[in-house]
Amino acid sequence: MEQVRLGLRENRAQFVLLVIVTAAVGGLVGLERTTVPLIGTEVFGLRSDLAVFSFIIAFGVSKALTNLAAGALTARFRRRQLLLTGWLIGVPVPFVLAYAPSWGWIVAANVLLGANQGLTWSMTVNMKIDLVGPARRGLATGLNEAAGYAALGATALLTGYLATAYGLRPVPELIGVVFVAAGLGLSLVVRDTAAHVALELSQHPAPPAAGVTKEAAGQPGLRETFVRTSWRDRSLRGASQAGLVNNLNDGLTWGVFPLLFTEHGLGFAAIGLIKGLYPLLWGLGQIPTGHLADRVGRKPLIVTGMLVQSVGFVLALLLLDRPLLAGVLSAVFLGLGTAMVYPALIASVSDHAHPAWRAGALGTYRFWRDIGYAAGALVAGVLADLLGLNATIVAAAVLTAVSGLVAARWISEHPSVRRA
Repeated sequence: MEQVRLGLRENRAQFVLLVIVTAAVGGLVGLERTTVPLIGTEVFGLRSDLAVFSFIIAFGVSKALTNLAAGALTARFRRRQLLLTGWLIGVPVPFVLAYAPSWGWIVAANVLLGANQGLTWSMTVNMKIDLVGPARRGLATGLNEAAGYAALGATALLTGYLATAYGLRPVPELIGVVFVAAGLGLSLVVRDTAAHVALELSQHPAPPAAGVTKEAAGQPGLRETFVRTSWRDRSLRGASQAGLVNNLNDGLTWGVFPLLFTEHGLGFAAIGLIKGLYPLLWGLGQIPTGHLADRVGRKPLIVTGMLVQSVGFVLALLLLDRPLLAGVLSAVFLGLGTAMVYPALIASVSDHAHPAWRAGALGTYRFWRDIGYAAGALVAGVLADLLGLNATIVAAAVLTAVSGLVAARWISEHPSVRRA
């Protein structure tokens, strides 16, 4: 029987497989970044911005709830089983996006896509953290998110060019069949990480937590973990609110940017460039920032990253008379800012959660983070219908800066990070 060991080098084969699976996860959601808001306006004739953004609300709510459930489900099912279930749920998505006869079908496909993303992405990040142990959590999460968001960005860029050549449907959406087949096939090969969790638990006895019973300290239930992560623990609370605002930004730009820059004369290919550049930088940037989070700590990257994102929104408006430059520079700042924040937040939550309830804490954090998609789409739709797209971007810039300052006040470094 093969000896179980923690570490990136010791588990590199399984880690690489999981990186490729995460790339397929990101590629599937990347199908929507450029074309779907425009499908709403140009194919189905939607006139309300809130109606257009309804697919993002459906996606965000579905993914957030699935993330929350995924943390609890890991107590009953193995991570690999949940990973495979997520891929099976995602099988219909590219076909519905390509051939949906009405907008309601697009919204329904996003309920499935949210559940797919919640299970598959949650399990890949949990399994990578299980494999590497505490010393390389920042790098592990950075590599995980880099793979997913780089694939997302590349797919958004590709669908922009395919839409220019072949139209908004069905060709751009059908490349999702490749992602589903690859993700499902590789997930059948990946081994489960239950033995790695057991090994880390044996090296990490559960300490009693202040204000928590001994039973809850060892293995808290879903409700206790949710309350602790959402509010009771100051650092986890700070990470949850920053994650929510970070993905609120993503949900807002997902819907607003294609409409805003189309209004200012850009074509599908240019919008695909903007929508692809943002997650590409977000993804690839997480490799160095994840490593940096292990070196300088989580908090500096989280606070700085939120402020950099705020600047990205400001640039989008200041340079709007040159829309391609405005879009590209905004995408650069948003992408780099998010790259700083994303792995550092996941690593910070992992630091402050004991291995016995870490999956539940990550599920709760990812619930709040991904409810940001729905919140961003809802806020953007209401503000855009009432005040216009420009006012929506101003509101996002202010909210993001405030969130960064709140994170600076609430989040603290875990002693294990300071020792490292």
